Amino acid sequence: MGKKDKASNKVQDLKGRVKEKVGSATGNEDLRTKGQTDRTKASLKDAGEKVKDAVSNVKGAVKGK
Repeated sequence: MGKKDKASNKVQDLKGRVKEKVGSATGNEDLRTKGQTDRTKASLKDAGEKVKDAVSNVKGAVKGK
């Protein structure tokens, strides 16, 4: 996973956490839901990057043989 992608995903996750906490504290359900959505998107992006890394590693191992 690229460092830039990893950092971007982490920032999105943190923003989501903040939105979720502020939404919960203020009773703003829409903001809380947006925070959860941001966190979910960041998690999905991380999973996609991990799959790309795994595929790349497999391709490298196959070419190496």
